[in-house]
Amino acid sequence: MTRTGLFGGSFDPIHTGHAMVANFVAQCGLVDEVWLMPGRVNPLKCATPPAPDVHRLEMCRLVAEDCINTKVTDVELSLPAPSFTAQTVRHLLNVSPDRKFVLLIGADNWLCFDRWREHDWLLEHLDVIIYPRPGYPVDRDSLPDHVTLIDDAPQVLMSSTFARAGMAKGINMNFFLPSKVIKYISNHQLYG
Repeated sequence: MTRTGLFGGSFDPIHTGHAMVANFVAQCGLVDEVWLMPGRVNPLKCATPPAPDVHRLEMCRLVAEDCINTKVTDVELSLPAPSFTAQTVRHLLNVSPDRKFVLLIGADNWLCFDRWREHDWLLEHLDVIIYPRPGYPVDRDSLPDHVTLIDDAPQVLMSSTFARAGMAKGINMNFFLPSKVIKYISNHQLYG
């Protein structure tokens, strides 16, 4: 059974930190592949992403091309808004019973996981991989058995908010955003 890591987010835009996470997790032996899964609206943030879904999806595809064992799925964009992970996972379990889905989240999301809708159900039905983030310490001893904190992962303090602001100001975003994403943003005049 293929172990598929689900890496969701607004990816508005997808940045080097996201790409690093996908590429690292796809190769660290905990999953067979990673699916980048852009969502419409994060119910905990309640902000509409500035870039339309089609653009965020395409930027994810550009990043996936350069990562190992990484694909993009539009499943969350095809479901009714708002995007709730439990709803998406139920759908995926129904349409892909041959896969073992694993939730891939950052340490920041783990620290507020109890605020996610149906978080108990998610923990009953999925393994979880926590990717470390600077400034978000996770107590390994308090984790359930099927929740794994990656210790040796490279970390970068980067955000899509910073990327949008940098693009809007015309700052050189090399090394903050993948070059294909920078070109795509410029060609489609996003975040300007």
